[in-house]
Amino acid sequence: MLSKNIESVLNKQVRIEAESSQVYLSMACWAETHGLEGVAQFMYRQSDEERQHMLKLIKYVNERGGHAIITDLKPPKTSFGTFKEMFEELYQHELFVSNSINELVHIAFDEKDYATHNFLQWYVAEQIEEEAQAKTILDKINLIGDDKGGLYLFDRDIQQITVRSASAVGKN
Repeated sequence: MLSKNIESVLNKQVRIEAESSQVYLSMACWAETHGLEGVAQFMYRQSDEERQHMLKLIKYVNERGGHAIITDLKPPKTSFGTFKEMFEELYQHELFVSNSINELVHIAFDEKDYATHNFLQWYVAEQIEEEAQAKTILDKINLIGDDKGGLYLFDRDIQQITVRSASAVGKN
């Protein structure tokens, strides 16, 4: 059974994951309208993944005797100066989500809710991968600079980008 405090903070995370899905979806729309088909496809996939993160939290809250609450969402930004600025914002957003997950882990530990603490470890590992992926993409963008040919190749190649973080090494 979840405490009211744990239920409340998990519901806040439900909203953060839903907003994350919307952030990626908005970035997909922007990229698609700027001829970046590969980036758009990558963002659409990420949006779906964030929605799955939200649903996993919802199921957990409900299964543990709480009530998952669906709230209104803050609208995401719809325009970005450059694709590099978009990915920089994405990286900052992933750092924000990581901080939020870390705070949840801390609260669960303080309340001795070890089931929730254990459940949240999946999110901790996931955020390590999300941050590593965003950082790798930014590093590639910085290598490209203003090279249009490089941008073309990047847009094509991002469809295959997957980053294995240190936490995933040795897992299949």
